[in-house]
Amino acid sequence: MERREFLKTTGLHGSVIAAASALLAQENKPTPVAKIKIAQVGICHEHANRMDTLRKLSDDYEVVGVVDDRHSTAARYGGSNLKPYKGLKWMSLDELFEVPGLQAVMIETANGDLVPTAIKCMERGLAIAMDKPGGEDIVLFKKLLEGCEERSLPFQMGYMLRTNPAIQFCQQAVRKGWLGDIFEIQAGMSHSYGGESYQRYLSAYHGGIMFNLGCHHVDWIVSVMGRPEKVISLLGSTVGAAKGAKNNSMAVLQYPHAHASIHACDLETDGIRNRRVKITGDQGSIELSPLERFDGKPLSLQLRLKEANETYEKGTHIVDLAIEGDRYEGQLREFARVVRGEIENPYTYAHDALVQEVHLAASGYLEWQ
Repeated sequence: MERREFLKTTGLHGSVIAAASALLAQENKPTPVAKIKIAQVGICHEHANRMDTLRKLSDDYEVVGVVDDRHSTAARYGGSNLKPYKGLKWMSLDELFEVPGLQAVMIETANGDLVPTAIKCMERGLAIAMDKPGGEDIVLFKKLLEGCEERSLPFQMGYMLRTNPAIQFCQQAVRKGWLGDIFEIQAGMSHSYGGESYQRYLSAYHGGIMFNLGCHHVDWIVSVMGRPEKVISLLGSTVGAAKGAKNNSMAVLQYPHAHASIHACDLETDGIRNRRVKITGDQGSIELSPLERFDGKPLSLQLRLKEANETYEKGTHIVDLAIEGDRYEGQLREFARVVRGEIENPYTYAHDALVQEVHLAASGYLEWQ
């Protein structure tokens, strides 16, 4: 018998029932979620505007401040937009480490500073959400991961497609076998912004645009296909590109019966809206373009099936997915749940280590073993 019904059957009335009802209501109120004390370290990353998202998630996070890294000499393509930090406390990294109860950091330094900064935060026992890519030194990156694992610290890479509903659909389709045995993946990550200044920025990195952007595709491809047998890096430049800028590049990941190609260039007309994925197997295919859209319309992909499955009939389907409101919200909400211990991290330290190894091979930094 429900407690409210029990009160009625015992003959209690009036103020007694009202008081009991209030007590029941109090018992049934959801327990407030503990806010995570977090700070942003650095503002010079291309995705440093993730602070806008972080501040909107006020039910999950208490933002205690931001560390200014504009004094860094590392190559960067960001750091001039201060609007996301209005009203926040600016501090040094040492001052940040003295903040009582600090639990986590979101690291948004220039690429070259990401891993060294993250290691300092790891050594202080902080949960880490670090933007991409994971540096040019595989040994240093693995030191970071090993330190986090030894301390059981949550660690999240800022690969922006992880909570993308279309990419999640693709991963699910592959894992469920809807497309049969996969034999080809094509992925594009081009754009058309930045001009010469962006190319000069790319020239600071041996891997150029593949190093800067290819990691987003390497992450999800490795998650469904595993470790490749071979990785081929093709780093190139467009006509008239800034000296040393590898701004037109491709990588091929070879598997026993499949290959995955990733291409990126900074001169593709309307490139961001033409970013694409095509996955082909012997039982079907998926085509997706654009990868993201924030115009109030749903992401849409084309699914072709040779045979019906538990969800779709055979034939061609246009699948409309969620309307995206914020690229980073899903991942930062997931990070909060991992930090609070509500869920296991969907991406293991071993996965992140493998992705970085594949990514550096794809970007020409190391020979594939």
